[in-house]
Amino acid sequence: ESIPQVDAGIAPASVAPAEGDQNNQQHKLDFLESRDTGGIYNPHALQTPASPHQVMAGSVIAASLITGINSDLPGLVVAHVTENIYDTVTGSVLLIPQGSRLIGTYDSVVAFGQRRALLVWQRILLPDGSSIEIDNLPATDTAGYAGLEDKVDFHIWRLIKGIALATLLGVGTELSLGEDESDLVRAIRESTQQNVNRAGQRITEKNLNIQPTITVRPGWPLRVIVHKDLVLRPYKG
Repeated sequence: ESIPQVDAGIAPASVAPAEGDQNNQQHKLDFLESRDTGGIYNPHALQTPASPHQVMAGSVIAASLITGINSDLPGLVVAHVTENIYDTVTGSVLLIPQGSRLIGTYDSVVAFGQRRALLVWQRILLPDGSSIEIDNLPATDTAGYAGLEDKVDFHIWRLIKGIALATLLGVGTELSLGEDESDLVRAIRESTQQNVNRAGQRITEKNLNIQPTITVRPGWPLRVIVHKDLVLRPYKG
């Protein structure tokens, strides 16, 4: 029996938070409803597996980092699989053995207050030399939270030193010679004061614009969430 057709619907566009909506609640509601196509029937048909040897979406791959992460610069990251991965349906056919390597990249753009590094995986290398490309599988911590959190440097001391330097420069230019100060000396002092104040503001602004540095050490445990079925072959080793 055919499934009744339903309107595909249009996902609502992401919008900036309305004035007074600091937590952007409307965006959260839009996100929940973005995949709602309307109607009471699911428009998608049941899919037959392309192969009996699949690691299907929703599977979790346990791994740990071989290389560390420092978010000051973008770069590659390598991890190794720490547990054997079997086919999803029967759980008896080895598909990804322990020791397989994961190759990925991490995001070096860090927002103020961010504590977790975002990284994704693009390739799995098996011990026999075979490999498979994967579509940016996200990395999570062992509890399933997105990204990895280890050490974070918000560069607070650099900011404090910049503010202190700007303050000292400003105080120095505010000092005057009292009533004995000539018009020329006063003009020079006021001009210097303005220039120093501008320099101090620039120093403070530059320090405020320094993004946090997230560091994740080698050996850090992680999980890889499979979001598309991976068709593999039984691993013979």
